[in-house]
Parts: sequence; structure tokens; C-alpha cells
Amino acid sequence: MCGIVGYIGNRQASPILLDGLRRLEYRGYDSAGMALQNGDGLNVLRRAGRIESLRQLVAEKDPQGKVGISHTRWATHGAATDENAHPHLDQSGRLALVHNGVIENYHPLREAMKAKGHVFTSETDTEVLVHLIGQIYDESEVEDVERRLVDAMRSGLALVKGTYGIAAIHADAPDIVVGARLGSPLVVGLGTDEHFLASDVSAIVAHTRDVIYLNDYDVVKISADGFEVSSLEGAAAKVLVSRVDFTEDEAEKGDFEHFMLKEIYEQPQSLRNAMRGRLSREEATAVLGGLQMTPRELRQVDRIILAGCGTAYHAGMVGEYLIESMARIPTEVEIASEFRYRNVPTGKNTLQLVISQSGETIDTLAALREAKRKGMKCLGIVNNVASTIARETDGGIYIHAGPEIGVAATKSFTSQVAVMTLLSLMLGRIHHLSSTDGLEMIEELEAIPDKIISILQQADHIKQIANKYANAEGMLFMGRQMNYPVALEGALKMKEISYIYASGHPSAELKHGVIALVKPELPSVFIAPHDAVFEKNISNIEEVKARKGPVIAVATEGHPNIENVADDVIYIPRCPSSLSPLLTVVPLQLLSYYVAVARGCDVDKPRNLAKSVTVE
Repeated sequence: MCGIVGYIGNRQASPILLDGLRRLEYRGYDSAGMALQNGDGLNVLRRAGRIESLRQLVAEKDPQGKVGISHTRWATHGAATDENAHPHLDQSGRLALVHNGVIENYHPLREAMKAKGHVFTSETDTEVLVHLIGQIYDESEVEDVERRLVDAMRSGLALVKGTYGIAAIHADAPDIVVGARLGSPLVVGLGTDEHFLASDVSAIVAHTRDVIYLNDYDVVKISADGFEVSSLEGAAAKVLVSRVDFTEDEAEKGDFEHFMLKEIYEQPQSLRNAMRGRLSREEATAVLGGLQMTPRELRQVDRIILAGCGTAYHAGMVGEYLIESMARIPTEVEIASEFRYRNVPTGKNTLQLVISQSGETIDTLAALREAKRKGMKCLGIVNNVASTIARETDGGIYIHAGPEIGVAATKSFTSQVAVMTLLSLMLGRIHHLSSTDGLEMIEELEAIPDKIISILQQADHIKQIANKYANAEGMLFMGRQMNYPVALEGALKMKEISYIYASGHPSAELKHGVIALVKPELPSVFIAPHDAVFEKNISNIEEVKARKGPVIAVATEGHPNIENVADDVIYIPRCPSSLSPLLTVVPLQLLSYYVAVARGCDVDKPRNLAKSVTVE
């Protein structure tokens, strides 16, 4: 997702805008720019490439202005060039606008305005939007320029189809910044004699922790000393001031080389946060008040649908195993982007759970809305307390993982799996799980963070293995039962940050086609903890070795015999098989990280990827 930062106040805007863009780098981008009010008009600076190129341009030009908007763009319409970078100007050159999202009907709008003499200098849909709003503004007879600008934005947005999070400034209205959202996040930051706009609170948390999360169809006008939020139709909108639950320091790398490594090492604490206050030894169960459902209502649930994308989908796959094994409730997991286009049969007692780290994932949000249209009870598993999914679900569970800056999800995966374990425990206790089984699960869950610490202490060993295979042409990841989703997640991490092609498979599927890929140049990673299918995994490993395929095994400590068949072994502590995904995924995260570092990849900003996908 692209990034937006806007500022109005008593300070020079460009340093604040640049710092905000830097904090949004993790979201993925290929160009950056800003527009400032300079007293006489607008000063626009844009550069393809990294923010550093824009920073150098700002240093050279030294633009002045205490009002400005800025943007990091991830190319959709048109290549990554200076011309296609945001902000874009209208035909008059006096209105500047930045935009996240996609205007689906930009082509007929563009042709209509070209017929009126408009000249476009980029390939973007955003330039069409700013020309449209600017044309409406120029044709308006309203004398109050601030009201005229807000009205023009409302009228222009009523004509477009698609999604947007936008911020705009006009040379005629030097004392305001206007913004709006539909399907793409936008937040207002509240300061003293200054206000902010941003697509993510991490961009402005250094300046304020008091924010307003805008809803779809909200239009906002901010000035140095106030703000107004209204609907697209002009009615006053309800606003809720929220307190950001993390600090500026938490959004920095600290002593770690990359955010991804920092977040891998944060998992013991993030898991403790996910479980804190939610385990009751007295009742031998989990306590999840945020579900907004009574035990009687939960007992009536006879089917559960989990929906997510990418890593969240893999966490949902683990959740499917957990819920069915502990609660005996039929459960299925859906790729969220497919759910809205399927006619999934549902019953009156079907419960949907949507999973998203950001709470803004457009496909997951669409799956949620489709389920609500069908009258389903919908709950969310999210990290962002004030996100759209959190607001639109009937209840849910916050994972409390803290900010996750690295594009490759790590601690959010384990936290999502942890809260689904809590949910499974609670549902199991409502149905048939004994108090003895519940207490045993609680004890094992509470031991997981320290066991992850012991895995992290093997980082040097894992780094050596990564260096050994860093030039591999591809990798196969194999797992069974609850560790099949971990194999998928391990393969996803490897390909998204190291660019090595990797695929995940159930180990038993090896002979059903995958074994054709086995050769000395292509290592296989087997997730083989000591569980009910351990011996089956050993047999699969031997099949790979018989064809001279290198094998990296993730295995339970105390079983050194696996060293007789695998080339390299990473050991995890003993734990119940139902909790093993919380441990087995950590070595795979470190393996992919160190492979990417060895290959010289940009770990936190992998090519073509964005942290939060808000465009379908």
C-alpha cells in the first residue's frame, strides 16, 4: 500500500513529511514526492526511486512552507517515473493531490476532460482525479474558497468508482488540508496548533498519539487549530478520538539490522502479550470477552469459516486443525480474495472469523462484508485496534503483537496462531474438553515463549545453514498435519524476501509429483517434529536423500537419529503437536532472513510487495 503524510501547523513541513515517509517505507513503494504551500502557490517535488532521492532534492531546493502533503507510490497505473510520482496537479496547477487506491472509471473521465482541453502529463488514474476535482472547483461560484474546495472534493468523489485515501491542498486555500477515504485507510493526527493526515499512525506517532480513524465516505478538513469531519453528502460525521497503543521507539529498529529480525526476536514477548489476562487456571479455559458472544451462543455454533490472505491464510489453516481437534466443530479456511466470489453455503449457526494483521486488507474486508450480507455472525482477529475490520466485525480478538514494520509477517503469524489456540481451548471446554486437558494446555502455552527463546539462541547455527544454501535455485518445504501450513508459510517467507522460488507441500504428496523436482541443486526443508507422523516424515526424507537431494530438517530435540538422514538439523524443544507450529515456524523465519541477507536482498522492503494490501 502507498503512503500518505500531510501536515499543517507552525513548523516547516518538509522535515516532518520526510520523516513520516521514512516511517512508511516498509509498506513498499517505488517513488516519492511532496507538495508545499509556499505563500504564492505550490511547490511540488517528486522523484522515482527511494525516499533518499527525494531527500536530496529537498536539500537542494530547500522548499519553505508550513502546509504540505507527501506520498510514497507503489505503481499501479504507469511505470515508476518522476512524471507518475505523486503529488499530481490539476489543469490550473493550483490544486495538488496524493492518492492511495484505484479509480476504476478513470479512462472515460480522462477522455471526457481531454475533450474539454485538459492536458495530462502522467499515466496515472490519480491525475484524472485531481483534474476532475480541480475542474469542479474552477466552475464553482461559491465565494468561500475553503468551502468551495471541500464541496468540489465531495462532488468529484461522487463521480468516481473505486477506492481512495486522499489528501489535497490548494493555492487558493492556504490554511487547510482536505482528505477523504473509501476503502483505503486515512487517519487524522491531533496536535497542539498543528494537525496531521496519514495513511498509517506509524508515520505520525513521533508527533502525536491522539488520532481519529476515518470511516469510509468521510471527508475531513484540517487546519492548524482544528478539524471538521463530514460525510460525502455533507452531514456531520461521528468521530472518536483514539490513543495509539505503541510508542515511537517501538516503531524503530533499535540495534537490529532489519525490522524483520527485530520482530522475529520480539515473538516471546508478543506471545506473552497475546495470552496476558486470557488464561484462567481456575476454569481451565481461555477468557475472550471481546468475542461479544455468550457460552450458550458459542455452543450453538456448528460451523466455522476462517478467511485471510497470505500469512493470515496460513495461520487460518493452523486454526482449522486446532478448532477441529480441540472443539470438534467443522471448520474450513478460505482465501479471502476468493470468498466474495464464491457462493459458499452457510447456515444460521455458521460463524465467520476474518484474520488480518493490519485490519485493512481489502480482500479480507470484502470477505467480511460478503459474510455480513449473508447474515453471518462475523468476528475478527486483528492487530490494529482501530482498524476497519475491527470496527465492522461483531466482536473479535486483538493479537496485541505491537507494530509490525517488516513487510514479511513474522510475529503476527505466531500471535494469530496463539489467539486461535486460545479460541480453540475455550470452544473445546464449552463442548467436551476436560478441565485436566484444559489445564495441561494452559501450562504448555505459558511455556512457549521461553521455548522460542531457546530457538533464537541457535541463530548462528541457522545462519550457517542459510549461507550454505543461499545460492540454491529453489527450495521445497514439506510438513504434515498442523505443520503443512507451516511449510507453506516457510516457503512464502523464503520467496518473498530472498527471491528464491520455494513451494510448500504436504510431505505425503512427495510421491504424487513433487519428487520429480528433487535433485542435488534443490534442497528440501522438512518440518518433522516428534509427533504421530514422525516416522512417515523420516520415510519421505529418505526418499529425497535416495535421489541425492539435500535435506534441512526441523526436528524435536532428543531425537538425534534424524541426523543420520538429514544433511542439516535445527532442533526445537518438546511440545504438544497442537502447539508445534508456534515453534517450527521460527527456524524457517530465521532461515529465510539469513538467506536473504546472504543474497544481498532488501529484507524489509522486498521488491513488488507492500505491507498492507488495500487495492484488489
